[in-house]
Amino acid sequence: MSIIEIVVIILAGILVGFINTLSGGGSVISLSLLLLLGLPANIANGTNRISIFFQTLSSVGSFTRQKMFTDLRPVWLSIPATIGAILGAYLAVDVNTRVIEIAMAISMVVMVFFLFYKPAKWLKENPGLLTGSVKWWQVIIFFAVGFYGGFIQVGVGYFLLMALVMGVGYDLVKANAVKNLIVFFYAIFALLVFIIDGKVNYLYGIILSAGSMIGALIASYLAVKKGGGFIRAVILLSVILTILQISGLINFTRLLKFIL
Repeated sequence: MSIIEIVVIILAGILVGFINTLSGGGSVISLSLLLLLGLPANIANGTNRISIFFQTLSSVGSFTRQKMFTDLRPVWLSIPATIGAILGAYLAVDVNTRVIEIAMAISMVVMVFFLFYKPAKWLKENPGLLTGSVKWWQVIIFFAVGFYGGFIQVGVGYFLLMALVMGVGYDLVKANAVKNLIVFFYAIFALLVFIIDGKVNYLYGIILSAGSMIGALIASYLAVKKGGGFIRAVILLSVILTILQISGLINFTRLLKFIL
């Protein structure tokens, strides 16, 4: 591995960690890079989980220091998401690139709709939904989102944010913190599935993680300091970039290949 490759992987990790912490979809960059480096799609998918684990570990630590977790509701929501993620990961060990692209396209369309449908809802807490214990339908929603996250991971941040804002009642800043906590919990088990199946390249994964942890720390700090408007702007930007990638107007693989 050359010095240039190491630097590119770390820089890509910083960008991915920043995007994933504030919104989602950053894995389209890391997966494109890992595929370009010669990893098969299923091993790239598994290797990317190392970065996901460490970046969420980093962001959750930052959000905890900023006192963003005040009750046990996020932990209860993490349980069905983790169970779904384990099942999804078992199915994902042989996933191909085309399936990843289709899933990304669907998540982008859904996310764009909700971003422009009553956007003020993203910025305000809904106390009515936050009262009482976790509802049965919330358990189903987070199981389904966790299954998607375990299966592919790309774009799961969008679905989690939608579920936490529209389905649980958090404002966008709190939802962003809880999203990272949920991903952290299920990322542990999803990564274990890929490790047991031998679908992980540890060298690339650790180097990518070094950058993603830095990006996650920066993003988690800015999320609390800048507020919901800043997070929504990053979400819109990342959605646009992902749509451009899916439509072929931007090709991250070709761009990374040019750099390398």
